[in-house]
Amino acid sequence: MHVERAPAKLTVSLRVTGVRADGYHLIDAEMVTLDYGDELSFSDGDGLEVVGPYAVGVPADDSNLVRRALAAVGRRAFVRLDKRVPAGAGLGGGSSDAAAVLRWAGCSEVAVAARLGADVAFCLVGGRARVSGVGEVVEPLPLVDRTFTLLVPPLAVSTPAVYRAWDSLGGPAAPDGSLNDLEPAALAVAPALAEWRDRLATVTGMRPQLAGSGGTWFVEGEFAGEGRIVARTRTG
Repeated sequence: MHVERAPAKLTVSLRVTGVRADGYHLIDAEMVTLDYGDELSFSDGDGLEVVGPYAVGVPADDSNLVRRALAAVGRRAFVRLDKRVPAGAGLGGGSSDAAAVLRWAGCSEVAVAARLGADVAFCLVGGRARVSGVGEVVEPLPLVDRTFTLLVPPLAVSTPAVYRAWDSLGGPAAPDGSLNDLEPAALAVAPALAEWRDRLATVTGMRPQLAGSGGTWFVEGEFAGEGRIVARTRTG
């Protein structure tokens, strides 16, 4: 059996810089890898078993990014996925799972990763990077030790729905104090996010930032407590 970690990614800042003719949005973002995430165990056979605290609702069929990544590299394995990052949290859980499969298979090709999903390329490279295009351009940046406190609401926020809302709102820029152009759209799609933002603001005294398309809120620093996750940057 071989074990691969699939660390979550945190989008520290995100600007939407345009929309391609095919409808995909162009971004300019800073992303970092965290010391928190899923774990995949590979053994002989063929199949996918999803376990862990966030396994409910995660498909184990060929639509799962783990299965799609295996197909992309022409490999077979029985994979046990310990799902510790909730789906729809904006932390790249599924993308990191796919990147873990590529690493297990010895594939380091960013182009292969990008074909699987917008965040898979960064998750394969890991560390800290400036990410642009539709996510396929990953420029590594010097590593910086940072600590973040995450609050993950029990809400699965759809990335396509957030981008559609961003378009319908006229492409708004980030509001004052925010580093994320998608924040107004995420709040339009899931208004309950505001309550969780305010909860984190109350206990930290800081202005929370939205991770990617939502729904995780985060602040820099360590503020341990019920329902909050303290995570640190890591190299990959």
